[in-house]
Amino acid sequence: MPSDAIRTAPRLERLTAEEARRRLEHARGTRLVQLQALTDTGQSADDHLMSAQRDAIGRVLKEIDAAFARIEDGTYGTCVACAAPVPAERLEILPYTSHCVACRRGAV
Repeated sequence: MPSDAIRTAPRLERLTAEEARRRLEHARGTRLVQLQALTDTGQSADDHLMSAQRDAIGRVLKEIDAAFARIEDGTYGTCVACAAPVPAERLEILPYTSHCVACRRGAV
């Protein structure tokens, strides 16, 4: 294999299912701590900022659950929009992402 191919080959194969699960568990734990901290503030449930934060955390928790399901069905690391591999670097930063950068940009 030429050295250029080694440097440019996707690093996806280096992110094992176990490593992905570990990253997702960490992300889930972090979000649950954040959610608990919001609850512990004693702020009114009518506080719009607190409500928006809880909703955002809830959305991320759903994305994390969906990522676990993608690991189980073998589609983790594949963009759900275009079926291209999601770069390992992106998965390292956002282990629950379901889109490659190009598709995410188009979705926003």
